Amino acid sequence: MKKFLAHFSRLFVGVLFIISGLIKLNDPMGFSFKLEEYFAENVLNLPFFIPYALIIAVFVVVFEVVLGVALLIGFKPKFTMWSLLLMIVFFTFLTFYSAYFNKVTDCGCFGDALKLTPWESFTKDIVLLFFILILFFNQKLIQPLFSSTVNALTVFVSYSLCLFMGYYVLNHLPLKDFRAYKVGTNIQKGMEIPDGAPRSVYEMNFVYKVNGQEQNFNEKQLMNLPEGAEFVRRDDKLISKGYEPPIHDFSIEKDGESYTEAMLNEPKLIMLVSYDLNKANTKGLQKAEEFYKKATTKGYKVIGMTASNDEVIQKVKADNKLTFDYYFCDGTTLKTIERANPSIVVLEKGTIVQKAHWNDIDDVVLK
Repeated sequence: MKKFLAHFSRLFVGVLFIISGLIKLNDPMGFSFKLEEYFAENVLNLPFFIPYALIIAVFVVVFEVVLGVALLIGFKPKFTMWSLLLMIVFFTFLTFYSAYFNKVTDCGCFGDALKLTPWESFTKDIVLLFFILILFFNQKLIQPLFSSTVNALTVFVSYSLCLFMGYYVLNHLPLKDFRAYKVGTNIQKGMEIPDGAPRSVYEMNFVYKVNGQEQNFNEKQLMNLPEGAEFVRRDDKLISKGYEPPIHDFSIEKDGESYTEAMLNEPKLIMLVSYDLNKANTKGLQKAEEFYKKATTKGYKVIGMTASNDEVIQKVKADNKLTFDYYFCDGTTLKTIERANPSIVVLEKGTIVQKAHWNDIDDVVLK
């Protein structure tokens, strides 16, 4: 029984680490965005790690895959088990902290392929910790599948392939797009709420200043406010979350005016997406300008999309001699739409028909 449990744990943990690592390695930029959330001041308060989030993301996911392979083939059991244990203890703490304090709503354990709530992520890590502990205390049962030379070569090949995959997707696009804005998606339909779908329920709390002190009142108490009470603010507490459409924060705005409906009805629209123009690749912006001129001759409406403010927009346009207009959209939404900065998204009446990294801008087909 003990031997069977150890073998099952070895297979379960190894395969799960490989799958989890490969899903994140498919989109390391997305995982780095998640790490930035954890490093933020209101979560772990480690802002000095934010500039290195992408490097850390790539290291973690590659190490995760290689550890899974090493466990399955029995490569250096002591090192592998200590590494697995330390990694799962750290992530168990991270998911518990996130769930208990409700800081990060999705751990990013399986990228965008499988969304887990904070408590689901914590439960998953507890289960993994259980099986890893079984292996940790039964390391003598982890026998190598091959000779030491073959085992070492297998780990090296796994490591090399992971690095190549990471390099490729960072310079192009994820091999598999699991996001709400994948090719074939109609944005208008993605924002629709089906008839009869449950709505979110909120409890409204009204804060008034009474005799210089802030006091809370519910809706029923508003009819009997103390004399001289001054309204301060309203705080809404989520009681139960209703249906949330896959696309819920998409908008196209300029100078305080919404152009969302008009743009999504364009028969030929191209969005040049840069969630943060301060971080946009200069060569990519120059290619975007050339592409803009080429696309307009084909009858396309071409716009820039960014979350940067007008001051940054004007500076970047002047520095790079950009002639197309930028419209505003939420930064998190733009990060979800595409990972490259800048990137190209081609739409036909709101349906995404092509997406490309700026490195692949010459491959975009213009009709």
